Amino acid sequence: MVVIGREAATGPTTRLGHYRARDGSRGAAVDIDVDRPHVGLVVGKRGSGKTYTLGVLAEGLITAAGVAPVAVDPMGAFTPLETADVSAMVVHPSVRADALDPRQWCTVLGLDPEQGAGALVWRAASECATLDGMRSWVADADAAASTVRAAANYLALAASWDIFDATGIEMQTLCSDSLTVLDMSGLASRPAGAVLAAVATALYDARIAEQTSRLPWLLVDEAHVFTDGVARRPLRRLVTRGRQPGVSCVLATQRPSAVPATTVSQTDLLVAHRLTSMADINALQAAQPTYLDGDFAARLPETTGDALVVDDGTESVHHVTVRERRTPHGGKTPRASDFAADSAHEAPSRNCETRWRGGN
Repeated sequence: MVVIGREAATGPTTRLGHYRARDGSRGAAVDIDVDRPHVGLVVGKRGSGKTYTLGVLAEGLITAAGVAPVAVDPMGAFTPLETADVSAMVVHPSVRADALDPRQWCTVLGLDPEQGAGALVWRAASECATLDGMRSWVADADAAASTVRAAANYLALAASWDIFDATGIEMQTLCSDSLTVLDMSGLASRPAGAVLAAVATALYDARIAEQTSRLPWLLVDEAHVFTDGVARRPLRRLVTRGRQPGVSCVLATQRPSAVPATTVSQTDLLVAHRLTSMADINALQAAQPTYLDGDFAARLPETTGDALVVDDGTESVHHVTVRERRTPHGGKTPRASDFAADSAHEAPSRNCETRWRGGN
């Protein structure tokens, strides 16, 4: 067995898969180190297996001792885990209004903090701990009526997202021994980004303040959705400074070209599935380590489920086939043929037939 991510022989690991030999045969088992914090990047074009691989890692973290796995699920790919025979909890997350600082409030609402409504929202966020308090503060503010009205409309928009609550998600939930799946499948990009920003900050702060003895692992699917909004700065802090307090961050994306170059350069575990976009390949090639000989694009796998794993900790490269999941995978692409049998037994609607024949 080979352990990716460390040189030491002891400590908890999780099974990633097995070596992929040149002739396609199954080689030795390959594990990933989960004893120490890591920055991971799982990439691949749509359908190549990146979300599946993130689920494999989540499965392993559920059974690993001393860690607190949290999965950000914008597509509902991890919600089936709640019904599986594993320790996982799916939550529809809410956050405190003061979990976002004044700058983040302006960012998530698309406001200039130095002008008009943006300046008013900044001051409200500085003064109040709840969204209701912010709205009341703005309503009573000594400012031009048009400015007050604009700020009030932006805060009403935030209220319509239904993610802000006076208590928010509890730290005991985020840092439990179970997998916490944050179901964001019903959220647009801006409210989902607000939740991720608050959660990433909470996990980092909890470790800095030693409020939890578990090491958090934040798994983010479709990470490119969050790299240019309010969650950008909290994610950057985890990537660049999370190792010292012990917070791991693993981002999965089909568009590595949309991930900040800082994130790519800080990654110590890269799992690359099939890529065909030159922009995405070039984004990874720019950070190609010196110990990866040859052309990066030529070494990428062709088969779904296979991966090129670059371990910066041990400066090694591995060709791996990811193991099969033990739990349901919610990221499977539906096909029309899956429903063909049911459709064949459905009687045609008489009303539809009449309208068709009677149409102009």
